[in-house]
Amino acid sequence: MKLNRLLLVLLLSSTMLQLWAKPPKFQWKQVTSNGYTYRTVEGDPMQTRFYTLKNGLTVILSPNKKEPRIRTLIAVRAGSNTDPATHTGLAHYLEHLLFKGTDKIGSLDWAKEKPLLDQIDALYEKYNKTTDPAKREEIYKEIDRVSGEAAKFAIANEYDKTMKNMGGVNTNAHTWMEETVYEEDIPSNAVDRYLTLQAERFRKPIFRIFHTELEAVYEEKNRTLDEDTRKVFATMMAGVFPTHNYGQQSTIGTIEHLKNPSLVEIRNYYNKYYVANNMAVIFAGDFNPDEVVKKIDQKFAFLPNKPVAEYKPAPEKPLVGETVKEVWGPTAESVMIAFRMPGEVDVKSSLLLTLVDEILSNAKAGLIDLNLNKAQKIQNGGSTTYRNKDYSVQLLNGSPKQGQSLDEVKALLLEQLEKLKKGEFDEWLIKAIVANYKLNALRTLENNYNRADQLSNSFIRSRGQLWADEVAKLDAMAAVSKQQVIDFAKKHFSGGSIVVYKRQGQDKDAQKVPKPSITPVAVNKDAQSPLFKEINNMPLNPIAPVWMDYQKDFQRDQLKNAEFFYIQNKEDEQYTLTMRFEMGTWNNKLLPMAAQYLQLASTDKYTADQFSQELYKTATSYNLSPGQEFTTLSINGLQEHLNAGLALVEDMIRNCKADETVWGNLKARLLKSRKDAKANKMRFGLPCGLMPSMARKTPSTTC
Repeated sequence: MKLNRLLLVLLLSSTMLQLWAKPPKFQWKQVTSNGYTYRTVEGDPMQTRFYTLKNGLTVILSPNKKEPRIRTLIAVRAGSNTDPATHTGLAHYLEHLLFKGTDKIGSLDWAKEKPLLDQIDALYEKYNKTTDPAKREEIYKEIDRVSGEAAKFAIANEYDKTMKNMGGVNTNAHTWMEETVYEEDIPSNAVDRYLTLQAERFRKPIFRIFHTELEAVYEEKNRTLDEDTRKVFATMMAGVFPTHNYGQQSTIGTIEHLKNPSLVEIRNYYNKYYVANNMAVIFAGDFNPDEVVKKIDQKFAFLPNKPVAEYKPAPEKPLVGETVKEVWGPTAESVMIAFRMPGEVDVKSSLLLTLVDEILSNAKAGLIDLNLNKAQKIQNGGSTTYRNKDYSVQLLNGSPKQGQSLDEVKALLLEQLEKLKKGEFDEWLIKAIVANYKLNALRTLENNYNRADQLSNSFIRSRGQLWADEVAKLDAMAAVSKQQVIDFAKKHFSGGSIVVYKRQGQDKDAQKVPKPSITPVAVNKDAQSPLFKEINNMPLNPIAPVWMDYQKDFQRDQLKNAEFFYIQNKEDEQYTLTMRFEMGTWNNKLLPMAAQYLQLASTDKYTADQFSQELYKTATSYNLSPGQEFTTLSINGLQEHLNAGLALVEDMIRNCKADETVWGNLKARLLKSRKDAKANKMRFGLPCGLMPSMARKTPSTTC
């Protein structure tokens, strides 16, 4: 390949070695600043402050000046676990309704709207207590009629428009088993507008335009009943947790409960769980924590403090033997093997489970990665940990090659588990896992979304009490011995398991939630409430842009016929090297397949397995990405392994060996992937509220 033009962007470091040179113990300390006392963990690279205000509200602040934006979360320790058994799906309904406004925002005339909404509440209660189908239909027609009248006084999407006007993006929320979280991303100069709107949102939420929101929830439920991935997940959870609400109460709710919603019960739920001592306001981004905590205190002082009973179910009995379940549907076949594990509040077990999961599969050098994926013994496979407060679940999953049975895939996956229990893995793998987690931790620091999510998880699971253990995680992982991992695996993988076979074919038990007949309502989408105008008139201090000067901010040089641009990374220990070649798919249409083949190739110096292991040891990743006109090769990792990482990738590019057997197996898998993709089209999704981290180790063209 002739190299015409080479663009290199090299990011080196100088300062973060000190950042990660933490004290031997990560202890809490108490600090008072600007009249507010907070707790922080010594050595926390996120410099997180944990406040508890007078009314019990938790405020968690993580300043990060990387960009002039703030990721905000308002987290509530209530989800489907705390739904009443007679009204499952209630927490999720409430999440939707908290976008509908209050008596001051979202309403043209509250005095005229309120009697109609009260009438709707009463009609729903009557509807719930009525069993005769004809009478229920009559009541629902009246609900539909009165809802149309009430909608004449509603202003559609005024909450969303207020957020958009202040520069907010990614307005969203999610409900899951232990949590409901309200998500925003705002400019750093919009804090006053944001807090004013959020305080109003939780002051007196009004559940307007409810029956049209039912349609959206019904559609979500039908997706959970229709999409194979969701059905597999629900079947697995029900098997692993025959007692705990993790497996017995879905976030969306049962069909029967969805057909009989109660606005009275939703309001009772709000009053019970949406209280100061059960909520947290979380900021990660560009702000002054001393100023922000004072503003949050002023805006949210109205929230009451009430006793909140924790969900404490009876302990699950141990799983015994192998329980097999089947799910049918049109998507490609696969198998999932699930083991119940200790929950996140068991810090030591959580740490060992992390190591176990990474030893099994880390997308590079895990047992499944090398012995099954790289060896092309199955179509693809992996492991992941689904984590919650009370219990976690360790999952092994795989899909078959053409002509391979699910039983064969299951046997191969379980073989890797036996290797783990017997200690048939190299001890250096633990050290390599720590190095890769260090790299991931540095990346987390860069991203306000990752910061906020970590802090929200800590609040939901332990009210932030386990944050010191999270900060100390890298050091604690490095201290774990191989024998401790083996002992943990023997203890927790020697009991029962749930095996879910996803088979291709018609689901004879498929269900649907029948949607009620709803008359479209006319809402005043262009109207504006007085509070909307007030918030939008609040001043915004201008944010001055900082422009990059390519003549001053980059250093440049010439390496033979290649342009060389570089800049010192003074923020952390990462490096990134990017090379651009003037050759793409328009030059050679086989380049994308060549890039995939490199994932399986060996060199004169390393076998394919050895190469993957060396990459993982050095926490090095590389990605060869052919475009139409250019091909980009990017390499990234920790600066301490820069030379080793570059040497590895150079060896692969210069000395990769052709192997007809490997190439033939790859072509067969690519054909099977296309066949599976066709079957999976429009049928793939994750369960409602499922965190993306569950899928973080999915293999890609990145090595």
